[in-house]
Amino acid sequence: MRVPPDFGVITPYIFADDAKRYIDFLCDALGAIEVGRSLRPDGAIANCQLRFGPTMIMLSEASPQFPASRAAYYLYVENADAAMAKAIAHGATSIMDVADMSYDDRQGGIADPAGNIWWLSERLVDTPYTHDLTS
Repeated sequence: MRVPPDFGVITPYIFADDAKRYIDFLCDALGAIEVGRSLRPDGAIANCQLRFGPTMIMLSEASPQFPASRAAYYLYVENADAAMAKAIAHGATSIMDVADMSYDDRQGGIADPAGNIWWLSERLVDTPYTHDLTS
């Protein structure tokens, strides 16, 4: 199996209305870095690759054939409080205040301008999540 460098075996692919504006939001509010873009003949985004740390996502302009998609994403950040404040300053809506969670993450939640949910999570320990497989 061949997977392009920097991509995972599973790569999130988002269809968004007003993709250019949404790319700006992802870069300005959540720290994405645009690494590639191709345009359709009408000038709309055909495909854009965005990097969040070591993780790549792809994004395209929504269309009747491929309507805007909605999903939830779990984004690890250096500082959950600062990430929430930055996202809200760039147009996100808070859906859960930042708090320390029982699973050793400090996290808050936002809804972005395209209707996606982002859990902004700061890992507080250098250990893996514990899993109870007996329940």
